[in-house]
Amino acid sequence: MKGGGEGVPPSPVDFAIDAELLKVVDHGRDLGLCAECFGRVVGRYGHGLTNPERAERLAVPGSLPPFPPTATCALCRGGFDRWSTWVDRIERAADGIEWSTFSCGCRWDPEILAHEELIWSKVGSQWGESARSAFNRELGKRVEARTGKIGGSGPADVVFVADLMVGRVEVTIRPIYLSGRYVKLDRTIPQTRWPCRSCHGRGCTRCEGTGKMYPTSVEELIAAPILAVTEGRGTRFHGMGREDIDARMLGDGRPFVLEILTPRRRTVDPAALQAEIQRTAEGRVEVRGLAVGAAADVARVKEARPSKSYRVVVRGEAPRDKINEALKLAVDRAIAQRTPTRVAHRRSDRVRTRRIVAVDLVAVDPGRFTLELRAEAGTYIKEWVEGDGGRTEPSLAHSLGRPLSVESLDVIAIHDAEM
Repeated sequence: MKGGGEGVPPSPVDFAIDAELLKVVDHGRDLGLCAECFGRVVGRYGHGLTNPERAERLAVPGSLPPFPPTATCALCRGGFDRWSTWVDRIERAADGIEWSTFSCGCRWDPEILAHEELIWSKVGSQWGESARSAFNRELGKRVEARTGKIGGSGPADVVFVADLMVGRVEVTIRPIYLSGRYVKLDRTIPQTRWPCRSCHGRGCTRCEGTGKMYPTSVEELIAAPILAVTEGRGTRFHGMGREDIDARMLGDGRPFVLEILTPRRRTVDPAALQAEIQRTAEGRVEVRGLAVGAAADVARVKEARPSKSYRVVVRGEAPRDKINEALKLAVDRAIAQRTPTRVAHRRSDRVRTRRIVAVDLVAVDPGRFTLELRAEAGTYIKEWVEGDGGRTEPSLAHSLGRPLSVESLDVIAIHDAEM
Protein backbone atom coordinates (compact mmCIF):
# COMPACT_ATOMS: atom_id res chain seq x y z
CA MET A 1 0.00 0.00 0.00
CA LYS A 2 1.05 3.61 -0.45
CA GLY A 3 2.79 4.99 2.57
CA GLY A 4 4.84 1.84 3.06
CA GLY A 5 4.36 -1.28 5.10
CA GLU A 6 6.49 -3.98 6.60
CA GLY A 7 9.61 -4.38 4.46
CA VAL A 8 8.81 -1.33 2.29
CA PRO A 9 11.43 1.45 2.34
CA PRO A 10 10.05 4.84 3.43
CA SER A 11 9.47 7.54 0.84
CA PRO A 12 11.93 10.45 0.75
CA VAL A 13 10.66 13.22 3.02
CA ASP A 14 9.59 16.43 1.26
CA PHE A 15 8.27 18.81 3.90
CA ALA A 16 9.64 22.36 3.68
CA ILE A 17 7.97 24.60 6.28
CA ASP A 18 7.19 28.08 4.98
CA ALA A 19 5.33 31.16 6.24
CA GLU A 20 1.98 30.17 4.73
CA LEU A 21 2.14 26.78 6.42
CA LEU A 22 3.10 28.38 9.76
CA LYS A 23 0.05 30.62 9.53
CA VAL A 24 -2.24 27.59 9.16
CA VAL A 25 -0.51 25.83 12.06
CA ASP A 26 -0.85 28.88 14.31
CA HIS A 27 -4.61 28.99 13.64
CA GLY A 28 -5.09 25.26 14.22
CA ARG A 29 -2.89 24.54 17.23
CA ASP A 30 -5.57 25.36 19.86
CA LEU A 31 -8.46 23.37 18.37
CA GLY A 32 -8.02 20.30 20.61
CA LEU A 33 -6.94 17.95 17.83
CA CYS A 34 -5.04 14.69 18.23
CA ALA A 35 -1.71 14.27 16.42
CA GLU A 36 -3.39 12.40 13.53
CA CYS A 37 -6.02 15.07 12.95
CA PHE A 38 -3.57 17.94 13.50
CA GLY A 39 -1.33 16.46 10.82
CA ARG A 40 -4.33 15.93 8.53
CA VAL A 41 -5.07 19.66 8.53
CA VAL A 42 -2.15 19.88 6.10
CA GLY A 43 -2.11 16.18 5.17
CA ARG A 44 -1.63 16.84 1.44
CA TYR A 45 1.32 19.18 1.99
CA GLY A 46 4.60 17.49 1.12
CA HIS A 47 5.12 13.74 1.33
CA GLY A 48 7.09 11.05 3.09
CA LEU A 49 5.57 11.53 6.56
CA THR A 50 2.63 10.02 8.40
CA ASN A 51 0.15 12.53 9.78
CA PRO A 52 1.40 12.12 13.39
CA GLU A 53 4.97 12.65 12.13
CA ARG A 54 3.79 15.71 10.23
CA ALA A 55 2.15 16.99 13.43
CA GLU A 56 5.35 16.42 15.36
CA ARG A 57 7.33 18.56 12.91
CA LEU A 58 4.68 21.25 12.98
CA ALA A 59 4.50 21.28 16.77
CA VAL A 60 7.74 23.25 17.14
CA PRO A 61 8.23 25.15 13.88
CA GLY A 62 10.79 27.76 14.86
CA SER A 63 9.49 29.68 17.88
CA LEU A 64 6.00 28.17 18.13
CA PRO A 65 5.45 26.02 21.24
CA PRO A 66 4.11 22.45 20.84
CA PHE A 67 0.41 22.08 20.14
CA PRO A 68 -1.51 21.23 23.32
CA PRO A 69 -1.94 17.47 23.96
CA THR A 70 -5.53 16.29 24.14
CA ALA A 71 -7.08 13.23 25.77
CA THR A 72 -10.06 13.05 23.40
CA CYS A 73 -9.75 14.58 19.97
CA ALA A 74 -12.35 17.27 19.29
CA LEU A 75 -12.61 16.08 15.70
CA CYS A 76 -12.21 12.30 15.31
CA ARG A 77 -13.35 11.50 18.89
CA GLY A 78 -10.73 8.78 19.22
CA GLY A 79 -11.39 7.22 15.82
CA PHE A 80 -7.68 6.82 15.12
CA ASP A 81 -6.82 5.31 18.50
CA ARG A 82 -8.03 1.67 18.16
CA TRP A 83 -5.98 0.16 15.34
CA SER A 84 -5.45 -3.25 16.91
CA THR A 85 -9.18 -3.55 17.59
CA TRP A 86 -10.04 -2.84 13.96
CA VAL A 87 -7.45 -5.32 12.66
CA ASP A 88 -8.85 -7.95 15.04
CA ARG A 89 -12.34 -7.30 13.66
CA ILE A 90 -11.08 -7.63 10.11
CA GLU A 91 -9.47 -10.98 10.88
CA ARG A 92 -12.72 -12.22 12.39
CA ALA A 93 -14.74 -10.96 9.41
CA ALA A 94 -12.36 -12.74 7.02
CA ASP A 95 -12.37 -16.04 8.90
CA GLY A 96 -12.95 -18.90 6.47
CA ILE A 97 -12.44 -16.76 3.35
CA GLU A 98 -9.57 -17.33 0.91
CA TRP A 99 -7.99 -14.00 -0.06
CA SER A 100 -4.59 -12.60 -0.93
CA THR A 101 -5.38 -8.98 -1.90
CA PHE A 102 -7.60 -6.46 -0.16
CA SER A 103 -8.63 -2.85 0.11
CA CYS A 104 -10.05 -0.91 3.03
CA GLY A 105 -12.94 1.49 3.31
CA CYS A 106 -14.61 3.20 6.24
CA ARG A 107 -17.86 4.82 7.26
CA TRP A 108 -17.76 7.91 9.52
CA ASP A 109 -20.37 10.03 11.24
CA PRO A 110 -21.31 12.68 8.63
CA GLU A 111 -21.05 15.35 11.34
CA ILE A 112 -17.34 14.57 11.79
CA LEU A 113 -16.71 14.83 8.04
CA ALA A 114 -18.54 18.15 7.89
CA HIS A 115 -16.63 19.41 10.96
CA GLU A 116 -13.23 18.62 9.43
CA GLU A 117 -14.03 20.65 6.33
CA LEU A 118 -15.14 23.51 8.58
CA ILE A 119 -11.78 23.33 10.37
CA TRP A 120 -9.85 23.47 7.07
CA SER A 121 -11.79 26.56 6.11
CA LYS A 122 -11.34 28.16 9.54
CA VAL A 123 -7.55 27.76 9.59
CA GLY A 124 -7.17 28.56 5.89
CA SER A 125 -5.73 25.21 4.84
CA GLN A 126 -5.84 24.10 1.24
CA TRP A 127 -4.04 20.83 2.05
CA GLY A 128 -6.53 19.03 4.30
CA GLU A 129 -6.75 15.23 4.04
CA SER A 130 -10.09 13.57 4.80
CA ALA A 131 -10.49 11.23 7.75
CA ARG A 132 -11.67 8.53 5.37
CA SER A 133 -8.57 8.67 3.18
CA ALA A 134 -6.17 8.68 6.13
CA PHE A 135 -8.04 5.95 8.01
CA ASN A 136 -8.17 3.64 4.96
CA ARG A 137 -4.45 4.04 4.32
CA GLU A 138 -3.33 3.54 7.91
CA LEU A 139 -5.68 0.61 8.51
CA GLY A 140 -4.43 -1.01 5.32
CA LYS A 141 -0.81 -0.75 6.49
CA ARG A 142 -1.67 -2.52 9.72
CA VAL A 143 -3.66 -5.27 8.01
CA GLU A 144 -0.72 -5.87 5.67
CA ALA A 145 1.67 -6.09 8.63
CA ARG A 146 -0.60 -8.47 10.56
CA THR A 147 -1.69 -10.78 7.74
CA GLY A 148 1.01 -10.56 5.07
CA LYS A 149 -1.71 -9.92 2.45
CA ILE A 150 -1.36 -7.26 -0.24
CA GLY A 151 -3.37 -4.07 0.15
CA GLY A 152 -4.14 -1.40 -2.41
CA SER A 153 -6.80 0.64 -4.13
CA GLY A 154 -7.18 -1.53 -7.25
CA PRO A 155 -9.37 -4.62 -7.73
CA ALA A 156 -9.01 -6.81 -4.64
CA ASP A 157 -10.22 -10.22 -3.52
CA VAL A 158 -12.00 -8.65 -0.54
CA VAL A 159 -12.99 -5.16 0.59
CA PHE A 160 -13.22 -4.41 4.31
CA VAL A 161 -15.38 -1.50 5.42
CA ALA A 162 -14.92 -0.31 9.00
CA ASP A 163 -18.11 1.31 10.28
CA LEU A 164 -16.91 3.65 13.00
CA MET A 165 -20.47 4.56 13.97
CA VAL A 166 -21.40 1.01 15.04
CA GLY A 167 -17.97 -0.57 15.61
CA ARG A 168 -18.34 -3.27 12.97
CA VAL A 169 -16.45 -4.49 9.91
CA GLU A 170 -18.33 -5.43 6.76
CA VAL A 171 -16.60 -7.61 4.18
CA THR A 172 -17.38 -7.75 0.46
CA ILE A 173 -15.96 -10.63 -1.56
CA ARG A 174 -15.16 -9.88 -5.20
CA PRO A 175 -16.59 -12.37 -7.73
CA ILE A 176 -14.42 -14.78 -9.64
CA TYR A 177 -14.94 -15.56 -13.32
CA LEU A 178 -14.62 -18.71 -15.39
CA SER A 179 -14.80 -18.57 -19.17
CA GLY A 180 -15.24 -21.27 -21.78
CA ARG A 181 -17.59 -22.58 -24.46
CA TYR A 182 -20.63 -24.76 -23.91
CA VAL A 183 -22.25 -27.34 -26.14
CA LYS A 184 -25.94 -27.88 -25.47
CA LEU A 185 -27.31 -31.29 -26.51
CA ASP A 186 -30.69 -31.14 -24.78
CA ARG A 187 -33.64 -29.45 -26.51
CA THR A 188 -35.61 -29.06 -23.27
CA ILE A 189 -33.45 -26.68 -21.21
CA PRO A 190 -32.93 -22.89 -21.39
CA GLN A 191 -29.56 -21.20 -21.22
CA THR A 192 -30.17 -19.57 -17.84
CA ARG A 193 -32.37 -20.14 -14.81
CA TRP A 194 -35.90 -19.12 -15.83
CA PRO A 195 -38.06 -17.82 -12.96
CA CYS A 196 -41.68 -18.98 -12.86
CA ARG A 197 -43.95 -16.48 -14.62
CA SER A 198 -46.67 -16.91 -12.00
CA CYS A 199 -44.70 -16.49 -8.77
CA HIS A 200 -41.55 -14.79 -10.12
CA GLY A 201 -39.30 -17.24 -8.33
CA ARG A 202 -41.03 -17.45 -4.95
CA GLY A 203 -42.52 -20.90 -5.48
CA CYS A 204 -46.15 -21.80 -6.29
CA THR A 205 -48.35 -24.69 -7.42
CA ARG A 206 -47.61 -24.05 -11.10
CA CYS A 207 -43.86 -24.55 -10.60
CA GLU A 208 -44.33 -27.11 -7.81
CA GLY A 209 -42.47 -24.89 -5.40
CA THR A 210 -39.27 -24.68 -7.44
CA GLY A 211 -39.72 -21.04 -8.47
CA LYS A 212 -38.62 -22.03 -12.00
CA MET A 213 -40.28 -22.60 -15.36
CA TYR A 214 -37.82 -25.39 -16.18
CA PRO A 215 -36.19 -27.88 -13.80
CA THR A 216 -32.66 -26.90 -14.82
CA SER A 217 -30.63 -24.87 -17.31
CA VAL A 218 -27.23 -24.69 -18.99
CA GLU A 219 -26.20 -22.22 -16.30
CA GLU A 220 -27.20 -24.47 -13.42
CA LEU A 221 -25.62 -27.60 -14.88
CA ILE A 222 -22.32 -25.77 -15.36
CA ALA A 223 -22.50 -23.87 -12.07
CA ALA A 224 -23.31 -26.70 -9.66
CA PRO A 225 -19.82 -28.29 -9.46
CA ILE A 226 -18.17 -24.85 -9.44
CA LEU A 227 -20.33 -23.57 -6.58
CA ALA A 228 -19.53 -26.70 -4.58
CA VAL A 229 -15.79 -25.99 -4.87
CA THR A 230 -15.87 -22.20 -4.43
CA GLU A 231 -18.66 -22.11 -1.81
CA GLY A 232 -20.20 -19.24 -3.75
CA ARG A 233 -23.67 -17.91 -3.00
CA GLY A 234 -24.85 -17.77 -6.60
CA THR A 235 -23.92 -17.12 -10.21
CA ARG A 236 -24.52 -14.81 -13.13
CA PHE A 237 -24.28 -16.37 -16.58
CA HIS A 238 -23.04 -14.25 -19.48
CA GLY A 239 -23.35 -15.86 -22.90
CA MET A 240 -22.40 -14.63 -26.36
CA GLY A 241 -26.07 -14.57 -27.31
CA ARG A 242 -28.42 -17.45 -26.66
CA GLU A 243 -30.20 -20.19 -28.56
CA ASP A 244 -33.88 -21.06 -28.26
CA ILE A 245 -34.79 -23.60 -25.59
CA ASP A 246 -35.66 -26.22 -28.23
CA ALA A 247 -32.47 -25.58 -30.24
CA ARG A 248 -29.19 -27.37 -29.72
CA MET A 249 -25.83 -25.58 -29.59
CA LEU A 250 -23.32 -27.77 -31.44
CA GLY A 251 -19.90 -27.37 -33.09
CA ASP A 252 -17.25 -25.76 -30.90
CA GLY A 253 -19.92 -24.36 -28.63
CA ARG A 254 -21.01 -20.91 -27.49
CA PRO A 255 -18.59 -18.64 -25.56
CA PHE A 256 -19.68 -17.82 -22.02
CA VAL A 257 -18.46 -16.33 -18.76
CA LEU A 258 -19.74 -17.64 -15.44
CA GLU A 259 -19.53 -15.11 -12.62
CA ILE A 260 -19.34 -16.70 -9.17
CA LEU A 261 -20.83 -14.45 -6.50
CA THR A 262 -19.32 -14.19 -3.00
CA PRO A 263 -16.90 -17.13 -3.33
CA ARG A 264 -15.27 -18.17 -0.07
CA ARG A 265 -12.70 -20.19 -2.05
CA ARG A 266 -10.86 -18.60 -4.98
CA THR A 267 -8.38 -21.28 -6.03
CA VAL A 268 -9.89 -23.60 -8.63
CA ASP A 269 -8.67 -26.28 -11.05
CA PRO A 270 -10.48 -25.56 -14.34
CA ALA A 271 -9.56 -28.92 -15.89
CA ALA A 272 -10.94 -30.84 -12.90
CA LEU A 273 -14.08 -28.70 -12.86
CA GLN A 274 -14.63 -29.25 -16.58
CA ALA A 275 -14.38 -33.01 -16.11
CA GLU A 276 -16.85 -32.87 -13.23
CA ILE A 277 -19.32 -30.83 -15.30
CA GLN A 278 -19.15 -33.41 -18.09
CA ARG A 279 -19.84 -36.14 -15.56
CA THR A 280 -22.71 -34.49 -13.72
CA ALA A 281 -24.41 -32.93 -16.78
CA GLU A 282 -24.92 -36.47 -18.14
CA GLY A 283 -24.64 -35.66 -21.82
CA ARG A 284 -27.01 -32.70 -21.68
CA VAL A 285 -24.29 -30.04 -21.63
CA GLU A 286 -20.56 -30.16 -22.34
CA VAL A 287 -17.97 -27.49 -21.55
CA ARG A 288 -14.78 -26.87 -23.50
CA GLY A 289 -11.74 -24.72 -22.74
CA LEU A 290 -12.77 -23.82 -19.20
CA ALA A 291 -10.32 -21.29 -17.78
CA VAL A 292 -10.06 -18.66 -15.06
CA GLY A 293 -11.27 -15.37 -16.52
CA ALA A 294 -11.66 -11.75 -15.48
CA ALA A 295 -14.42 -9.16 -15.15
CA ALA A 296 -13.41 -7.65 -18.50
CA ASP A 297 -14.40 -10.91 -20.20
CA VAL A 298 -18.05 -10.19 -19.45
CA ALA A 299 -18.13 -7.09 -21.66
CA ARG A 300 -16.17 -8.88 -24.37
CA VAL A 301 -18.70 -11.72 -24.49
CA LYS A 302 -21.84 -9.58 -24.12
CA GLU A 303 -20.84 -6.98 -26.70
CA ALA A 304 -19.66 -9.39 -29.40
CA ARG A 305 -21.89 -9.68 -32.46
CA PRO A 306 -20.53 -12.59 -34.49
CA SER A 307 -22.44 -14.20 -37.32
CA LYS A 308 -23.74 -17.73 -36.70
CA SER A 309 -24.31 -20.85 -38.74
CA TYR A 310 -27.42 -23.02 -38.39
CA ARG A 311 -28.88 -26.30 -39.51
CA VAL A 312 -32.66 -26.14 -39.84
CA VAL A 313 -35.10 -28.91 -40.76
CA VAL A 314 -38.15 -27.36 -42.43
CA ARG A 315 -41.58 -29.04 -42.64
CA GLY A 316 -43.18 -28.38 -45.99
CA GLU A 317 -42.82 -29.45 -49.59
CA ALA A 318 -41.57 -27.68 -52.69
CA PRO A 319 -39.62 -28.71 -55.78
CA ARG A 320 -35.86 -28.68 -55.28
CA ASP A 321 -35.31 -26.11 -58.03
CA LYS A 322 -37.91 -23.77 -56.53
CA ILE A 323 -36.24 -24.03 -53.11
CA ASN A 324 -32.81 -23.31 -54.61
CA GLU A 325 -34.20 -20.34 -56.51
CA ALA A 326 -35.76 -18.89 -53.34
CA LEU A 327 -32.54 -19.43 -51.39
CA LYS A 328 -30.46 -17.74 -54.06
CA LEU A 329 -32.68 -14.67 -53.86
CA ALA A 330 -32.45 -14.65 -50.07
CA VAL A 331 -28.66 -14.32 -49.82
CA ASP A 332 -27.49 -10.85 -48.80
CA ARG A 333 -31.00 -9.44 -49.14
CA ALA A 334 -32.26 -7.10 -46.40
CA ILE A 335 -34.80 -8.83 -44.16
CA ALA A 336 -37.12 -6.66 -42.06
CA GLN A 337 -37.93 -8.49 -38.86
CA ARG A 338 -40.43 -7.06 -36.44
CA THR A 339 -40.00 -8.39 -32.91
CA PRO A 340 -41.33 -11.97 -33.07
CA THR A 341 -44.69 -12.79 -31.54
CA ARG A 342 -43.09 -15.40 -29.27
CA VAL A 343 -40.80 -12.85 -27.54
CA ALA A 344 -42.91 -9.71 -27.86
CA HIS A 345 -43.87 -9.93 -24.16
CA ARG A 346 -40.24 -9.36 -23.08
CA ARG A 347 -38.61 -7.36 -25.89
CA SER A 348 -39.32 -3.94 -27.34
CA ASP A 349 -41.51 -3.93 -30.43
CA ARG A 350 -39.37 -2.68 -33.27
CA VAL A 351 -38.17 -3.67 -36.73
CA ARG A 352 -34.62 -4.97 -37.15
CA THR A 353 -32.88 -5.37 -40.49
CA ARG A 354 -30.79 -8.52 -40.90
CA ARG A 355 -29.25 -10.57 -43.71
CA ILE A 356 -28.66 -14.18 -44.64
CA VAL A 357 -24.95 -14.41 -45.47
CA ALA A 358 -25.00 -17.84 -47.14
CA VAL A 359 -27.42 -20.77 -47.41
CA ASP A 360 -27.35 -24.28 -48.86
CA LEU A 361 -30.01 -26.90 -49.41
CA VAL A 362 -28.43 -30.08 -48.03
CA ALA A 363 -31.34 -32.55 -48.17
CA VAL A 364 -34.85 -32.89 -49.56
CA ASP A 365 -37.08 -35.59 -48.10
CA PRO A 366 -40.81 -36.30 -48.30
CA GLY A 367 -42.56 -33.57 -46.34
CA ARG A 368 -39.40 -31.78 -45.26
CA PHE A 369 -36.06 -30.35 -46.35
CA THR A 370 -32.84 -29.38 -44.56
CA LEU A 371 -30.90 -26.13 -44.85
CA GLU A 372 -27.52 -25.02 -43.59
CA LEU A 373 -27.12 -21.27 -43.47
CA ARG A 374 -25.08 -18.44 -42.03
CA ALA A 375 -26.78 -15.27 -40.82
CA GLU A 376 -25.92 -11.96 -39.18
CA ALA A 377 -26.07 -11.74 -35.41
CA GLY A 378 -29.59 -11.26 -34.15
CA THR A 379 -31.38 -12.89 -37.08
CA TYR A 380 -34.52 -14.77 -36.07
CA ILE A 381 -34.15 -17.95 -38.12
CA LYS A 382 -37.53 -19.52 -37.32
CA GLU A 383 -39.30 -16.33 -38.32
CA TRP A 384 -37.28 -16.04 -41.53
CA VAL A 385 -38.45 -19.55 -42.45
CA GLU A 386 -42.09 -19.26 -41.35
CA GLY A 387 -42.85 -15.55 -41.78
CA ASP A 388 -44.42 -15.05 -38.33
CA GLY A 389 -47.73 -13.87 -39.77
CA GLY A 390 -46.05 -11.24 -41.94
CA ARG A 391 -43.84 -9.81 -39.19
CA THR A 392 -40.73 -10.98 -41.12
CA GLU A 393 -40.48 -9.88 -44.75
CA PRO A 394 -39.38 -11.42 -46.99
CA SER A 395 -39.57 -14.92 -45.53
CA LEU A 396 -38.81 -18.27 -47.12
CA ALA A 397 -42.48 -19.25 -46.82
CA HIS A 398 -43.50 -16.08 -48.66
CA SER A 399 -40.88 -16.66 -51.39
CA LEU A 400 -42.08 -20.25 -51.95
CA GLY A 401 -45.73 -19.26 -51.68
CA ARG A 402 -46.62 -22.01 -49.23
CA PRO A 403 -46.75 -22.52 -45.44
CA LEU A 404 -43.58 -23.76 -43.78
CA SER A 405 -42.66 -24.58 -40.19
CA VAL A 406 -39.41 -25.34 -38.40
CA GLU A 407 -39.17 -28.91 -37.23
CA SER A 408 -35.76 -28.56 -35.59
CA LEU A 409 -33.02 -25.95 -35.31
CA ASP A 410 -29.37 -26.33 -34.37
CA VAL A 411 -26.69 -23.68 -34.03
CA ILE A 412 -23.63 -25.32 -35.56
CA ALA A 413 -21.06 -22.52 -35.31
CA ILE A 414 -20.41 -19.16 -33.61
CA HIS A 415 -17.96 -17.27 -35.81
CA ASP A 416 -16.39 -15.18 -33.04
CA ALA A 417 -12.84 -16.06 -34.11
CA GLU A 418 -13.38 -13.99 -37.27
CA MET A 419 -14.12 -10.78 -35.39
